[in-house]
Amino acid sequence: MPDELEISLLGELRVVRAGAEVALPASRKARALLAFLVATGRPHRRERLCELFWDLPDDPKAALRWGLSKLRSVADSPECHRIVADRERVQFDATSAWIDVSDIYRRLRADATLSIEELKEVLSQLDLEFLDGLDGAGSDAFDAWLTAEREDARGARILVLRKLVAHPEMPSPAVRKWLRLWREADPEGAAGYEPTPAQGPTVRPAPDEPGRATAVRGGTGPDKEGSAKARALRDQRIGFCQVQDGTKIAYATVGSGPPLLKAANWLNHLEFDWASPIWGRSFAEIARHRTFVRYDERGCGLSDWDVEDLSFEAFVEDLEAVADKLGLERFPLLGISQGCAVSIEYAVRHPERVSGLILVSGYTARWRISTSPEEQARREAVLKLTELGWGTDNPAYRHIFSQTFMPEASAADLEWFDDFQRQTTSPGNAARFQDAFGYIDVRHRLAEVKAPTIVLHAKHDQRIPIDEGRALAAGIPDARFVPLESRNHILVDHEPAWRTCIATVGRFLAENGI
Repeated sequence: MPDELEISLLGELRVVRAGAEVALPASRKARALLAFLVATGRPHRRERLCELFWDLPDDPKAALRWGLSKLRSVADSPECHRIVADRERVQFDATSAWIDVSDIYRRLRADATLSIEELKEVLSQLDLEFLDGLDGAGSDAFDAWLTAEREDARGARILVLRKLVAHPEMPSPAVRKWLRLWREADPEGAAGYEPTPAQGPTVRPAPDEPGRATAVRGGTGPDKEGSAKARALRDQRIGFCQVQDGTKIAYATVGSGPPLLKAANWLNHLEFDWASPIWGRSFAEIARHRTFVRYDERGCGLSDWDVEDLSFEAFVEDLEAVADKLGLERFPLLGISQGCAVSIEYAVRHPERVSGLILVSGYTARWRISTSPEEQARREAVLKLTELGWGTDNPAYRHIFSQTFMPEASAADLEWFDDFQRQTTSPGNAARFQDAFGYIDVRHRLAEVKAPTIVLHAKHDQRIPIDEGRALAAGIPDARFVPLESRNHILVDHEPAWRTCIATVGRFLAENGI
């Protein structure tokens, strides 16, 4: 059996093995790296870790290798290698490791009522500062993550105080003490609870009770949507499958219920998507009712970047590998942009498995097939600009895409999308994606689609004209076409068209019994 570790993230970082405290590296960056890997419990690209902790002009990758070598002496043993790293990703394997915050959040999420003594014990742990002393150990992005985690811990502490106040076995005199502490920590949330002469507080739900009661991860403020996205990021389960050519594809599942599988599209990232004004709210909405399955396309996100084959056939094989890995027998398939063509091809190859097609902002054939020589020349020029400017700090090159993807988005949303694109793939792969998409052509496959299909497309899409969406719907037997009042190729979650899209898709699934 592997030896067990006890890791404390509340207070100063501590690691205990077999009852003895393990000496941590003197480097604050190395300690912060360990804490980040342990707390997130997810694989991270080496490039991302370099940006968080060693964004240096000389050799950040060498600094990361040095940091990982220090951590292996802390976390690894001959029986168990917990620092798991390959050429592209790093992850902490929490098998046989007890982590204080993970244990607390698990206990608070459980249905069983904790005893008064158990709640007091949890509260004493949550009184400690999360990763005390590691402020400034990384970049601004690390400090932002640290602040968010501390806010989560604060939300958990408030929840414990609330449970103490409402505990049926709490003596009346003690109720007032916990109510006072709760009011100090969360005046707005505690306002709905007033003591009675006989039993202490009358438990009367505040207006935002459902969001507050479940916000063990993600805070307890009024922004329930932000909390939902934070919980979804925390709860999603990431795995890897291998395609026939050896490429590793990262996939994630979140939520419960019947499955819905989303085909990959232009630049996804299983982790960063949740913070997106584009994807985060949409994904959280889907995961409320279903087991939502996504994956990062080869060449981007957490999937392998260093791949020989970036082609339409390879994109379809990636989708096949994920569906096979998860043993999905029958499911609706969501395609967005070029993901529509991938979804159509998969549905034709596997009609017995696809119960419905949801196609958003799609097309039948792309620029190398269906455009004029002049337009092809312009596309070639953009492709060359991508190779030269994608990885630079100047977002002008990436603006070529963001402005056409979301012309009605705010400046903040565009800035986020620019940075997201840079972190999601390499300059070379960004150019290769554009080239591969240019050859997509599924016009000959449309009539072979057997699954119920709905096609949604923005009326004034600046990247893919609405006529492309109409042609897509016209070619698929009995497909329903829904125009959306927007100029955005990718819908932003605060525009009315997004709400229309979500509601329409929900009705489509219900009407077809999917």
